Amino acid sequence: MNTAPTSPTTPLRVALIGYGLAGSVFHAPLVSATEGLVLDSVVTSDPGRQAQVREAHPDVRVTASAADLWDRAVEDSPGLVVIASPNKTHVPLATAALTAGIPVVVDKPLAATAAEARELSALADRTGTFLSVFQNRRWDNDFLTVRRLLADGELGEVQRFESRFERWRPQLKGGWRESGAPEEIGGLLYDLGSHVVDQALVLFGPAVRVYAEADLRRPGAETDDDTFIAITHANGVRSHLYVSATTAQLGPRFRVLGSRAGYVKYGLDPQEAALREGLRPDRAADGALWGEEPPHLWGRLGSGESPLTGGGIPVPTEHGDYPAYYAAVARALRTGGPAPVTAHEAAQCLEVLEAARRSSRDGVAVDIAA
Repeated sequence: MNTAPTSPTTPLRVALIGYGLAGSVFHAPLVSATEGLVLDSVVTSDPGRQAQVREAHPDVRVTASAADLWDRAVEDSPGLVVIASPNKTHVPLATAALTAGIPVVVDKPLAATAAEARELSALADRTGTFLSVFQNRRWDNDFLTVRRLLADGELGEVQRFESRFERWRPQLKGGWRESGAPEEIGGLLYDLGSHVVDQALVLFGPAVRVYAEADLRRPGAETDDDTFIAITHANGVRSHLYVSATTAQLGPRFRVLGSRAGYVKYGLDPQEAALREGLRPDRAADGALWGEEPPHLWGRLGSGESPLTGGGIPVPTEHGDYPAYYAAVARALRTGGPAPVTAHEAAQCLEVLEAARRSSRDGVAVDIAA
């Protein structure tokens, strides 16, 4: 059972389960770029993806079944399992890893319900095993900038927080993310919604009321592809969150309105695009700093004027820092410190997502007990 801090010199061997978008674009590159971690194994049953693993990571072991990880001898057991497989597999795979005493990172959403997330958290506590949830958008450049502005008091007392994660994808792509089968946990509410809700809770604390509208816009859609979530936080801040695959004209990624000033920022953090292009945090192109954004994309801070007409002042965007997540995981495993994102936090996010689903279905606002 992996309960004690590990040696500070021996790299932790990481087993990655799943090599779709999350596994290949996010987890494998970020693990490989993290000091103290080494990608040791990838689990995927798809022959095409197995070939991709061998091409991108020739020294990595490839296996077709996660059971191979639990069956290994103690001395060959991974020091960390990363679960980046379809949503419906998160709970059973995390349960198996925690029961085996193997530290676990699970891609969001951790589970379908807050109750399942809390059960996993309790299992981790009982077995003394590390558990964390991958919420990389906490290290987006614009989110880090908003956190800095709040800490510096630049906005005054925040009244409304608007967050949009919108795309223009008028045609269905297929696959489990667009499936209407409840066990698949598909749809944008649990996909992009997991990000925007988590960010809102980190910034402004627990939710006490949730209202949502979830729609199926595209022909043949089986699950939500255009969703709005309104959160009333315990401190009085209201968050208005939009996730959509059907937005022909994209709105600002963030608009934060305070008693002193507002901040407006367009565009997405560049790290996902860089990872998709094959760039890596430990070898960015042309000497550029990882997560750096050019000045013409900076957001603007001010009052009474539109940023589209030059109102307000440009605010330098913080550098995005996805590598910080796995650096924090490695540090926690070596020192016995806290996880960078906890299962308890994931449960709070899932509580809001469940309330949003009920609100949209019943057409009412849903209260959440403090």
